Amino acid sequence: MTTAIELGTRAAAQRLADPAHPGLPDDVEAALYARGAAARPDQYTDLESLGTLIVSIGTLAWTVYNDLKSRGAGAPPREVTVRHVRDRLVRDDALPPALGPAERDRIVVVTVDEVLDAAARQEEPGQPE
Repeated sequence: MTTAIELGTRAAAQRLADPAHPGLPDDVEAALYARGAAARPDQYTDLESLGTLIVSIGTLAWTVYNDLKSRGAGAPPREVTVRHVRDRLVRDDALPPALGPAERDRIVVVTVDEVLDAAARQEEPGQPE
């Protein structure tokens, strides 16, 4: 079964790929493949590890979303999930210094959106898993 994290991070990589990061979808595939095979870095020191960062953001988004959902009455608004993910990444100093605030926010928002969209599609009746 393909998870919402896998589907979402692949979709985020497609959306975030640009002339500066044309290989981002491949980087995300490599990070997904390696996920769990080795310890994750505590900090992503350069933009070369952007694929790994996106997978980590997707995983964190899924964890935060489910945690907030289990505490409240239903699914939290996306903005709340985005804020929690962004705050945690900043607090843990887990973002590359080369990322400016606007690019950092764009990566977080796109990745959270895609993971939650993938989860919603999987929850729809009759959707393949």
